[in-house]
Parts: sequence; C-alpha cells; structure tokens
Amino acid sequence: MKEKDFLRISNKKYNSRLIVGTGKYKNFEECAKSVEISGAEIVTVAVRRVNIQDKSKPILMDYINPRKITYLPNTAGCFNSTEALRTLRLAREIGGWKLVKLEVLGDKKTLLPDMIETLRSTEVLTKEGFKVMVYCNDDPLMAKRLENAGAVAIMPLAAPIGSGLGIQNKINIKIIRSQTKLPLIIDAGLGQSSDAAEAMELGCDGVLINTAIAKAKNPLKMALAMKHAVTAGRYSYLAGRIKKNILGVRSTLKKGII
Repeated sequence: MKEKDFLRISNKKYNSRLIVGTGKYKNFEECAKSVEISGAEIVTVAVRRVNIQDKSKPILMDYINPRKITYLPNTAGCFNSTEALRTLRLAREIGGWKLVKLEVLGDKKTLLPDMIETLRSTEVLTKEGFKVMVYCNDDPLMAKRLENAGAVAIMPLAAPIGSGLGIQNKINIKIIRSQTKLPLIIDAGLGQSSDAAEAMELGCDGVLINTAIAKAKNPLKMALAMKHAVTAGRYSYLAGRIKKNILGVRSTLKKGII
C-alpha cells in the first residue's frame, strides 16, 4: 500500500507527505541534515531571502541538491500582490520554477494571510502558467474560491505562523477536506509531532513544517518525529477510526462466556 499511496501535486508524485521549510535553522548544515532525516522530498525556499549576489557566502543549493529535492519557491515576507507577483516571476527567471507557494500576509503582528490579495495573486499567476500552492486561512468559502481560481493545492493554516499552537479549527479543516479534490496541506502553526499526526488523521494530504523543526531544542530528532507522525497519521486515516461512544462497548460478546 505504501508504494501506491503517493502525494500527488500538479501531476507529480511524491513518497513523502511532509514538506519542510528551510528557514530559521542555525546553519545550512543543520537544515540539510534535518531535511534528510525527515525524508521530505519538497522544501520551501523564501526567494526574497536567498543569497544570489555574494559568492563568498554559502547558498542553499550547496547543501540541498535541487535535482534530488523539489524546491518550492515561496513569497514569505510579501504583504501585497505586487510584491508576491514580482518575487515569483523572479524565481521563474532564476531557476525556471513554475510550481510555487503563494503567501501574501496582511498583518506584521499576526502574520495572518490577506485573502483578498492572495486570491487576486492566484488568478494572475495561474493565467501566467504557474502551478500555485496557496497559503490561506481556514475559511472553506475562500478555499473553494482559490480552487476555482486554478490553485493546485490548498494550504490552510493550523494557527498563526510560528506559533506552535496546533490545529485551532478542526471543523473548518474537515469542511475544506470534504469539498475539495485538490491536495490539502496544513501550513503554519504546528508545534509537535502529535499536531502533524492529527492533521493527517483529519484527512489532510500533507503538512508543511518549518519552525517546529528548526527551533526545536533538537531539530534532528524533531525532524524524525515529524516523519513518523505524518506516516502514522496517514495510515490511521486510511484505516478508518472506530465510532465514538459515550458509554463503554464490550470487547467480547456475552454469548459463550464461562
């Protein structure tokens, strides 16, 4: 079953359902090792923070091979559509990337997404041929609008970026799951492995994790924990949980008891 249970994004298949961010680590070595241990096959890259001028300084590509790991350029740090569009067009020119993660923030304190600017950007990018994975709030109506606008993946937050609070609105995540055939990937707010497992048990197709790994006391151990949590949560979802009951249910029948 494991060989056939791929994560499919824009006609490409991935074995791992864990996507890892590359920011906030102590150094590139720690980042690369965490990615390796996690088993992730996709990493996000903040285009606005990539070193492309100073050749004396190391670059991410020296540590994570883009031929082996899918780079997912994102628009971290963008607060309007103009900035986001310019950033992703630059990514396309630099590396030819068309599969991208769109993130348009609306507030510097909460880092919550500006959904009006996000929807507007999605519409423009899809018309330009980009395959857009969209960071959004957990509003089912807006998620549907993003899907209708041509997004290739819906990426609702669990909680504010970097908060580590875990999934705050399971009901909305379930509604989004029920109404979309697109990959549903929880992005932002997870704090520990049980959060990742819970996301997968809700039916999400994957999770994107950065801060929870990079800022853990031991990032390498947390990367391993997240890897196993995502796998366990996926199998739990596929297995189908038992029905909830407010009373006890016998594990053995009365008939035949000595």
